[in-house]
Amino acid sequence: MTNPVAELARRRNDLPGSADLSLPLPKRLLRSAWTWAVVALVLLYVAALFSQYRTLTADVPVTGGVIPGINPSAIRRAAWLAVPTLAFWTVVFIWADRYRPQRLLVWFLTLGWGASVATFISLHVNTWAAQQMAVTGNGDPATSARAAIFIAPFVEEAAKATVLFLIAMIARYRLVSKVSVIVLAGLSAAGFAFTENIIYYARAIVYSSENIGVGDADAAVTQLVWLRGFWTCFGHPLFTMMTGIGVAVALRTRSKVVRVLAPLIGYGAAALLHMIFNSQASMNDQNGQLFIYAFVALPMVLAAVMYVVRQVFKQGRLLAVRLDDYTQLGWLPASDAVVFAKLRLRLWALLVAITRGWRTFTATLQLQRTLTELAYLRDAQVNGVVDEAGNVRARALVETAKNLRGVAIDDPRGLKLNLPRFRRPRATGYVPPVYPGPSGIGGNWPAPPGQPPLGSPGYSAVDPKWGPPAG
Repeated sequence: MTNPVAELARRRNDLPGSADLSLPLPKRLLRSAWTWAVVALVLLYVAALFSQYRTLTADVPVTGGVIPGINPSAIRRAAWLAVPTLAFWTVVFIWADRYRPQRLLVWFLTLGWGASVATFISLHVNTWAAQQMAVTGNGDPATSARAAIFIAPFVEEAAKATVLFLIAMIARYRLVSKVSVIVLAGLSAAGFAFTENIIYYARAIVYSSENIGVGDADAAVTQLVWLRGFWTCFGHPLFTMMTGIGVAVALRTRSKVVRVLAPLIGYGAAALLHMIFNSQASMNDQNGQLFIYAFVALPMVLAAVMYVVRQVFKQGRLLAVRLDDYTQLGWLPASDAVVFAKLRLRLWALLVAITRGWRTFTATLQLQRTLTELAYLRDAQVNGVVDEAGNVRARALVETAKNLRGVAIDDPRGLKLNLPRFRRPRATGYVPPVYPGPSGIGGNWPAPPGQPPLGSPGYSAVDPKWGPPAG
């Protein structure tokens, strides 16, 4: 029977409960909150994308004429042009989250939020705000420098970061490091940039195909793709990373003041960088843009990359220290603090495990996740984020790791891959036969070296009385 006091303490600390594996898989899926969250959010994403599609493909009547909408053919072509940038950033951010990667569902929902809901909010709010400011360009934020500088940064950064706050409220226990939150922020920004690039590319395709003054339409579109999809593709991920860092700091501190100010400061930094980027792109000449790009933007990107790499190594040191706490208590072997704190040993353990069967591989992967969660749980207790209720979860994790050790690879040092051999078998060298073999009496093989030939003195003389019976 469940203890109500312990259950309340677990919920207050946002600690996961023990799954009832006795139930069949369909029933567990129906009872899981993640299942219904995925269903609801996917429906929301589809509705947001469909609404944007209807808005962008519709003709807009203005004074003196009509602004034609984007045709479906241009949208399809623009989507294919925007895919490489999305694929690049998705791989980069997912690869960075190595020690405790999020669930695939969390990555998918975060990416989908940025690509659909965030762009839906930005499209309508930016257009409405631009109309209220009575800017030129018929209320289209894409044609107004004032809207792009003073409205779009705040609206877009808030729309992209909303999913971070939702995850922090629903699954705070899984956001254990700055890298985890930065990865989610980057995925939301990558999804946002993907849809925004489709809109910009499609508009360029339609405009260049309908206006002869543009010249070579394909060259104009290609130039825009290189500009947005390659040279300045770091923009949205870099901006939203600032908000992600603020949220990560707030989640790992006990101070209520820091919990409030850190996300606000991160959001303000993201909006400020976005504003500076848009202002330079809209108001500066080409030489000024190149100067800002070479001496401001690229150093900031390099600094962001170095910061993420440093945080990854910092995660390894944290795991080593926190797992060592349990090894000193005798709860874990001494090798765990070394093996599970180094990425190369963790990867080698998985490679060795997968060559020994699927059961060994899954057990090794689960063991790594279990001990990683245990280390971050200990760190949360040390920082005061989780109280004594975490001890129950810690004992369950230690017991789970103990049960997995008989199958999983817990120390891969000195082990080799169990790969099948594909070499062709060599011909077997047989020892030459001796008398009375084929090289002896009646044989036709040559005698081996050192064997006396027939009739040599090495053989005994034949009895002359031997012969057939007389008759």
